[in-house]
Amino acid sequence: MLPGRSARAVCRESFFNPITDIDWNGIFPVKIGGVELMGSDIDTPPDNISSPICVCGSPIAKIGITASFWEPARMVETVKDPYCFPLIGAQLSNPKPGFMGGTSEESGEDLPPETFQQAHWYIFPVWGILNLFLDVPCLEKGGFDIAYMTEIDPLWNSDISSFLLNPEALLFGNPAAQLACGADSVASNAGYPLDPLFWCMGSWGSAYPMTGHIVTADSVQANAGLAARMIYKLSREALTWDPGVNVCGPVVTPIWIKSHYRFQIVKPVRGSIVTPMGRSDLLWGADKNPAWGTVSNAPDNFLWMIFRKVSCCVYLYGG
Repeated sequence: MLPGRSARAVCRESFFNPITDIDWNGIFPVKIGGVELMGSDIDTPPDNISSPICVCGSPIAKIGITASFWEPARMVETVKDPYCFPLIGAQLSNPKPGFMGGTSEESGEDLPPETFQQAHWYIFPVWGILNLFLDVPCLEKGGFDIAYMTEIDPLWNSDISSFLLNPEALLFGNPAAQLACGADSVASNAGYPLDPLFWCMGSWGSAYPMTGHIVTADSVQANAGLAARMIYKLSREALTWDPGVNVCGPVVTPIWIKSHYRFQIVKPVRGSIVTPMGRSDLLWGADKNPAWGTVSNAPDNFLWMIFRKVSCCVYLYGG
């Protein structure tokens, strides 16, 4: 844990309500066979689908029509209070009280400002949980699960140990590579992030190291960046696959495709904007982390809804 001036937040109970807390505009646009059925005012990257007809499966091929949409299927908590779970409104006991707590440090003479938070990754396929559109083969049908906790992950808590997971970080820790992130920041604020600049997260900072330490004292933007890093980290570990690359099924992406993910802040204060990765919180984060918190949510314990792009093949013929 880093020595910081604020070492603990108070975990308050408040259960997440998917019906009222999710901004459902984030699922659009929806395209079938390359034709947009429902548009969106959210900046969206173009599909990588070249034909309205798809053929998948082996040894028996299945023929179908291509489709694409955005699915709210994962959630991330970034919390100052270890073992605090805002999604389910629960606080587990810390086996080492005061250990692994989040911090926020102001800049000193020789050091930049830095924030550290723990994170939790949830499998949360909203359509399956609400029993909606279950006849659509492209939607995830599983149930709710807490899939990852960084409190027990030494790679999240140590920048040095994390090099085992991302040794290429040494290549991007120089001024030239970081200068290129300015272009990604402009792109994220004007539209969506630049996927070739995979080491950048727009205005949210650097994607490296894949740990809970991020160089900024802006709490909302820092936590958005850490939520994004969890996607990259789990993609690198092959624990989450990208369903937006291939219409025949999700694929492993050790180098993530940033534009395939959108974010909505849910706690401490619900946001009404679904934003592409890297967009400055000046455009969406005002008053989302009040110092006094809310009646049911403490400050500095965040919950994020992740909308992921889905490209799939809706089968017409099973072969």
